[in-house]
Amino acid sequence: MLTSLDDSQWHQLPTTFDHVGTSDPRFFDRVWFAASDPAGTSTVHLTLGVYANMNVVDAGCVVVHDGIQHNVRSSRQLRPRHETFAGPIRVDVLEPMRRLRLTVSPGEHGISGELIWSAVAPAHEEPPHFRRRRGRVVEDYTRFDQIGTCTGWLEADGQRIEVDKWWSCRDHSWGVRERVGIAEPVTGPPAPRAGGLFAFLFFSTDSHAGHVQAAPGYTSAGLTDRKTQDTVDHIPVVGLQAAFSDDQRPRRMTEVTFALGTDGGETRLRLVADRPAVAMTGLGYGGYADGLGLGVWRGTEHLEHDRWDVSHPATVVMPDGKATRPVHRIQPVRVTARHPDGATSTGNGSLTFVAEGPLTDFGLPETAQH
Repeated sequence: MLTSLDDSQWHQLPTTFDHVGTSDPRFFDRVWFAASDPAGTSTVHLTLGVYANMNVVDAGCVVVHDGIQHNVRSSRQLRPRHETFAGPIRVDVLEPMRRLRLTVSPGEHGISGELIWSAVAPAHEEPPHFRRRRGRVVEDYTRFDQIGTCTGWLEADGQRIEVDKWWSCRDHSWGVRERVGIAEPVTGPPAPRAGGLFAFLFFSTDSHAGHVQAAPGYTSAGLTDRKTQDTVDHIPVVGLQAAFSDDQRPRRMTEVTFALGTDGGETRLRLVADRPAVAMTGLGYGGYADGLGLGVWRGTEHLEHDRWDVSHPATVVMPDGKATRPVHRIQPVRVTARHPDGATSTGNGSLTFVAEGPLTDFGLPETAQH
């Protein structure tokens, strides 16, 4: 099937853009944005994904303001409209790798806004993500990350929020990953549930921007000098300290310090939570009312919305009053970096910090520090 995308000279397969190079139903192409205000009161996340083999586009937007998380999630049939929108949520690339427009049209869902996302550092391509289990590919995708700012406005339940160069980050990933679109097939006995930690930080300070990833058996970081734009990748994470709000699991961080093994000595990043963390189920990650998560066919048009109390550091209160402790939350943080030459710089970041079970692989005790 021909689309407007085919009137370009960027084909990489002997077929149309309506067709991707694999029949795997988990093939996805997704963007995600996060922004937080300098005052520490508001956060916005927005995501949009296309699933060519599921014939689906879905999107979500979350606005956290005064301890309340306002959620809207939408989904639609992809074909015949190869456009980057689902329901009221739309993403437009105005200038590749530099400027994008994020729009949420008003409606009964209670969230609206228009933001211009602008880069302040070059996009960073991560190493390829590839993983097999029992001989089957479960992960094969590419992702790039970028730091920027957001300017524009938001509205949540009739309250207007001015957005003036809020700190922001984004990523864009595409390929195949598990738990997208369909349930994973059973290929053997279930593996024992392993504890441990997954951490993913985007940040920038006055002088540097970068990211940190840490998981059992794998750590890596990248730093970009904002003045020279020089980037160093594959920096090892040589130390980790964390404090938590309480001992219950999943544990919620209140402060984390990463030590990075940079040339000439350590770079230490101290991260302090400064506002409620976003519960990512509200954005659709593992969420939607049916609990099936991203990329699932939900009909030609689908829209849902809700409001959650996220004022507690670990507990989320649902509309029916039920309290939960979601595993996947993303925490806006204040960042203080101490560099090998003794200089310090400050800024902001967005930290995923999933702590379940013993953290001895990272030198942390089995019980929480708080």
